[in-house]
Amino acid sequence: MGHTWRTWLIRTPLGWTLSVVAAAAGAYLLITHTGHVLGALPYLVLLACPLMHIFGHGGHGEHRHDG
Repeated sequence: MGHTWRTWLIRTPLGWTLSVVAAAAGAYLLITHTGHVLGALPYLVLLACPLMHIFGHGGHGEHRHDG
């Protein structure tokens, strides 16, 4: 199994720290700027679609075409 950014994020203390900081920043923004976050929510959903397509597949280089 190769090392990807996902395994790096889970298996290192720096990855855990970055994850906790990102979660805390998200909670802070949601609590203190609820109106702004809810106003931006439709745009965030639209932005999530291409980002999930790019990062969710893990790359397309591993397809095999046996003919």
